[in-house]
Amino acid sequence: MKILYVTSEAGPYAASGGLGDVMGALPKAITENKDVTAEVILPLYSNMKEEYRKKLELVADITFDLSWRHTGASVYKLANGDVTYYFVENHYYFDRGRLYGEFDDGERFAFFSRAVIEFMLQLSHIPDVLHANDWQSALTVVYLKTEYARYESLRNIKTVYTIHNIEYQGKYNPYILGDVFGISSEYRSLCVFDGDLNLMKAAIVTSDFVTTVSPNYARELEYDFFAFGLSPIIKASAHKMAGVINGIDYSYFSPECGGDIYHPYTKTNYKTGKAKNKKALCEEIGLEYKKDTPLLVMITRLASQKGIDLLLAILDELLCENVQLVVLGTGEAEYENALRDAEARHDNLKALITFDRVLSKKMYAAADIFLMPSKSEPCGLAQMIACSYATVPVVRSVGGLYDTIIPYGEQGANGFRFDNYNAHELLYTVKHAVSVYADKTKWAELTKSAKDSNFTWNNSAAKYIEIYKNLLN
Repeated sequence: MKILYVTSEAGPYAASGGLGDVMGALPKAITENKDVTAEVILPLYSNMKEEYRKKLELVADITFDLSWRHTGASVYKLANGDVTYYFVENHYYFDRGRLYGEFDDGERFAFFSRAVIEFMLQLSHIPDVLHANDWQSALTVVYLKTEYARYESLRNIKTVYTIHNIEYQGKYNPYILGDVFGISSEYRSLCVFDGDLNLMKAAIVTSDFVTTVSPNYARELEYDFFAFGLSPIIKASAHKMAGVINGIDYSYFSPECGGDIYHPYTKTNYKTGKAKNKKALCEEIGLEYKKDTPLLVMITRLASQKGIDLLLAILDELLCENVQLVVLGTGEAEYENALRDAEARHDNLKALITFDRVLSKKMYAAADIFLMPSKSEPCGLAQMIACSYATVPVVRSVGGLYDTIIPYGEQGANGFRFDNYNAHELLYTVKHAVSVYADKTKWAELTKSAKDSNFTWNNSAAKYIEIYKNLLN
């Protein structure tokens, strides 16, 4: 089988969040099955590191029409192990210095999606399965099933569409359907929902199969609270939909590999290893080192979706306990300012208002408890990463957090969970974790269970391969 993953980002070449991590890891795991070939295609952004750019090999120059615009692209490739990455270059659309947030994002990713289809068509580079991701590549599925369905060479391609975060759907004014996206008005009903052009909706209804990034999130999307208006479409597509939990790349996120943390450690010496990392982190960030005081960390985007408002509501009360807390992240100004104000009041709090992947790994390695009180969380990678570093997660029972963290008291427990989106329920759960921390025997059992959690991509890859095979059969 040949699988072509279409994505707006893929690590390490371009990444701004979870999608980039997934597209950097899943194709690699897929190719461990020698009967499967995995390729990835994404835009060539101007901020790609030079170490990768100099390895690019030009494959083709293609020209095509997008509505009234006659345009084109250069396509480059780069091999990474058994995975081939293709990059679509167009200086006008992608030399912007950032991935998203431009006034013409809809047009930019319509161009990219059209270029992907034209690349396959003009070079007879036909995969068995095209696997698109999130709204930015949704139009690849739509184009295949509508404007390009007349091409026999493309007609048998099966399509999978993955919803990584349903909050971002690609909504636009319906009047630009033909002018910007180059889609005939006869397909208007496929693309319009609730008065808007909705690219995610269009991909869901036209794809052969739909996945999302955890089984629990797939169930949640049938409810309006989680689906941001698309619950009727999700319910109507339930017969062709499944949740597949993401994994993490243990070659990057593990204390055994070292890689950016102060002191590498293994399953046999993680207690002393974590103590050394805690001491080193405290020295680096200017926090007093207290060996027997639990160190809590939160590494997050500072947004209401991540539960930062819950933390702020009980922050003063929490910091009166015998704990230390470090928060790393950037986001909404009100949350950044509230954390800075709290840091001025408490010497056991450090608010690191920055985005720093290296520092985040140091924090995972040093911490005792990881906080993730999300309002919604399609899958979540941070709780899995924390477990890899023998750091115990405290999470809300939502999305993939419910699927991956077994609460203390149950067989196989690897963390703590609370159910309701309530600040004092978070506080009670953190206090419970701190009380267990005080019992060294119980805490050792819990941290070992967290460290033993298996979140490799192999399980996820096997499920995706099964989906692909079922479609082709």
